[in-house]
Amino acid sequence: MNVLAVDDDKAMTDLIAMLLQKHGFTVRTSNSARDAMRVISEGWAHAVVLDLMMPDMDGRQICKAVRAFSNVPIIILSAFNDPQIVAESLDNGADDYLVKPVPSEVLAARITRLVRRTGRLGLDRNRSTLGAWIPSSASIPTTPVKPG
Repeated sequence: MNVLAVDDDKAMTDLIAMLLQKHGFTVRTSNSARDAMRVISEGWAHAVVLDLMMPDMDGRQICKAVRAFSNVPIIILSAFNDPQIVAESLDNGADDYLVKPVPSEVLAARITRLVRRTGRLGLDRNRSTLGAWIPSSASIPTTPVKPG
């Protein structure tokens, strides 16, 4: 599973990458909003772990911009524990919000849960039961669903 870790602090993205790799994730890091937006638009990431405080755009702005073209799961990982900031982050498109410090097991479990819940379902053609569906391990849809 591919995870993009985004934080302006390189030491933090390196730490997140190291911890998530120990949980079996493939991790790319980004230390700028512009680079993160490029990686997300390429469709590489199955999930994004995003800090709020970035020099070129804050995490809420990134969430809002990403939601214009992608439904990739986004987890905000921030030192801020203000209910208003949490609510604004979720309102701008974040799927989850965790406060630093957080055990790597919790972060890994939240990523896995979000990817599983937002992933495409595929038909298991090897099963004879009609209507049996399994999660596809191929990729996560990266285009938003347009309201009908």
